[in-house]
Amino acid sequence: MSARTLLEVKGLKKHYPITQGVLKKEVGRVRAVDGVDFSVSPGETLGIVGESGCGKSTVATSLLRLEEPTAGDVLFEGEDITTYDKAELKRFRRRAQMIFQDPTASFDPRMSIGESVGEPLLIHGISDRNRRREIVKDLLERVGLSADDIDRYPHEFSGGQKQRVALARALVVNPELIVADEPVSALDVSIQADILSLMNDIQAEFDLAMLFISHNLGVIREVCDRVAVMYLGEIVEIAPTEELFSNPQHPYTRALLGSIPQPDPRQRGESITLSGDVPSPSNPPAGCRFHTRCPDVIPPEGYEFEQRHWRSVQDLRQRMRKGPLDLETVRTAHSDAAGDGHVQTAEDGQSVLDDEGLKAGIREEFDIPQRLSDDEAEDVLDRALTAEVSDDHESGRDLLDEEFQTPCEQTAPELRETSAGWEAACLLHDEQRQRVEQPADD
Repeated sequence: MSARTLLEVKGLKKHYPITQGVLKKEVGRVRAVDGVDFSVSPGETLGIVGESGCGKSTVATSLLRLEEPTAGDVLFEGEDITTYDKAELKRFRRRAQMIFQDPTASFDPRMSIGESVGEPLLIHGISDRNRRREIVKDLLERVGLSADDIDRYPHEFSGGQKQRVALARALVVNPELIVADEPVSALDVSIQADILSLMNDIQAEFDLAMLFISHNLGVIREVCDRVAVMYLGEIVEIAPTEELFSNPQHPYTRALLGSIPQPDPRQRGESITLSGDVPSPSNPPAGCRFHTRCPDVIPPEGYEFEQRHWRSVQDLRQRMRKGPLDLETVRTAHSDAAGDGHVQTAEDGQSVLDDEGLKAGIREEFDIPQRLSDDEAEDVLDRALTAEVSDDHESGRDLLDEEFQTPCEQTAPELRETSAGWEAACLLHDEQRQRVEQPADD
């Protein structure tokens, strides 16, 4: 792997307008990619990983200008390709190619495999048909197929074979960079291993740089030199592969790694269950975008929480922001377990919870203990719940927002180097840095 940089992406953004009405007035934007930075060196494989919808594939299409980026710079050997005209962009695409997720959808069923693989050669000026066929036959053999397959059609191949053909098509113009977008996710596990091994061999033979996009952390660990972790349009951690897997610095990365299935349950890593829904990229939360689900969100100054209880209180707070709680459901669900002291008999003869029992039911619903260890925090929570069960939802909601606003929703963390030696975007590391840099008292 070379020390020089082949591809450098700075502040890349891709926003999709949300329009309404006959005049298509823009009323918002989906921030699919919202300012990412990374680089790739010759011969290096950089992986991009994250949940579905985090913006991984949009990064790929934007940096190759298959979609025009909204903002940012994409430097290929120092030249910004976002400024290229059509002729310059055509020349650039001889040097950077893409492998798509679905090999079936990426081929024209009316064209033979030879025509599909050879088409880039024709586009880039090789008009001699016999020469194109010889190049295609050679590449088909290099990717594990037969030269005799050149006149067959896509429907005659299996999924794994079609992905081999897709790799041949990407290599046919002798590129320096390949962007592989989930190239094995549609294949059986045994076929995945063959394709990944082939890609490794081809990369070593041609000294290719590769941007490898996947949601499969097992695949990422197998093929990548470094990994960038994406969440809601942003990169939250980027590190050498083995270091990231052994010592993740961002809570989201830890949650992803904890979800990897292990054949031996005794070897399973720490499992972290993320609560709440993934926010919409059209309306991302302020501050750290992960704070609505983060298991390590920082409490406000002046309160001492057990972390899991703090997360539960935040889940209640997030739910109350959406509107009043469904108290009747809580009454029904928790009346049997509430105890006689908190149960009343309604006009229809049914047992229902009184207000104190209802507050206890809400705590149970959100996995909040019946009493918090911090007395001041407990007082705030109790007053908020009292307001909620008294049909004063706004007062309860506003009280929680005022008292329990976390630093994570006030400040957006920057991607900075951590004590581990690589970059992560989390205020927990900013706090640690401030403590280290704080001068000692004289």
